[in-house]
Amino acid sequence: MKIKFSILKSQLSNPLGFTLIELLVSISIIAILTALLTANFIGARQRGRDGQRKSNMYQIQSALELYRADNGNYPLTAAMATCGNGISVGGTIYMQKVPCDPVTGNPYQYTSVDGSTYTLFGCLENSNDSDKDTDQADASVCTSPNVPFKLTNP
Repeated sequence: MKIKFSILKSQLSNPLGFTLIELLVSISIIAILTALLTANFIGARQRGRDGQRKSNMYQIQSALELYRADNGNYPLTAAMATCGNGISVGGTIYMQKVPCDPVTGNPYQYTSVDGSTYTLFGCLENSNDSDKDTDQADASVCTSPNVPFKLTNP
């Protein structure tokens, strides 16, 4: 009985710490996991901002459709409200405040020459987005690595 107790006592009184190799391996694993998770979080933030951009542009598209239903055509480029202002004609308000890009604060690019059609452009951060505009002629709208997102009248 005395022998068992002395073995247990010697193990408890002489604790061994981590070796240098064990510490280096542990720190390396933590560093690798941190690098992988950081890259994933950056991508998630980009996708979130892109979702906000698309939502903003769909809201503008809805306001433009309401405008066309009441007035028979889309607003001309010069008549379109700028970022932060509303879209209204007379007493009818189609959109209280036109949203801006969540990062740059710039307005989305709207063009309508004759009022029968329009194009609304925005730039997405995620170049792998399935909704990106694949037309190479529109690629010059956005600076690299951003890709264009285009809405036209339905």
